Amino acid sequence: MSTTSPAEPDLRYPIGKLERKSAFSPAERTAAIDAIAAAPSLLRAAIAGLSDAQLDTPYRPGGWTVRQLVHHVADSHMNAYTRFRLAFTEENPTIKPYEESKWAELADARTMPTDVSLTILDAMHSRLVTLLRAMPAEDFARKLSHPENGPMTVDALLSVYSWHGRHHVAHVTNLKEREKWT
Repeated sequence: MSTTSPAEPDLRYPIGKLERKSAFSPAERTAAIDAIAAAPSLLRAAIAGLSDAQLDTPYRPGGWTVRQLVHHVADSHMNAYTRFRLAFTEENPTIKPYEESKWAELADARTMPTDVSLTILDAMHSRLVTLLRAMPAEDFARKLSHPENGPMTVDALLSVYSWHGRHHVAHVTNLKEREKWT
């Protein structure tokens, strides 16, 4: 049973639920890589000017604070960076999941300035995007295995992370609109 009415948006999925694609056309792949490239600056712009009290506001009832969300994106995309590198260098690697909700409750995610994670994202995305743009198209069909999600291609991984950044930026921008912080 849905917790929202047809007129009420689902605050968990402001851009819609993830639709994982197992293969991209060259244009779709370029757009996905471009979305990953843009994620750090879009997240930085979304939180620009927010006070500590605003950063410590949950983006939805029962959700993480904006601060935790920013640190979560860095945690998640650091894992993504490793996952892509494993998929490009090993035959069908099994990637390790992590307890993202527990990571978000650790002291650094609850208290540290967001600039720390934004700096990580800037540097790491620079490397990740350089890597992704340099890989030949056939390498995006390489296989990896996720213990919870099963077999995947690199393109499927690309679809997850191109969605993920936009998803969390929308959490922040939607909160700002609802709270009239803009």
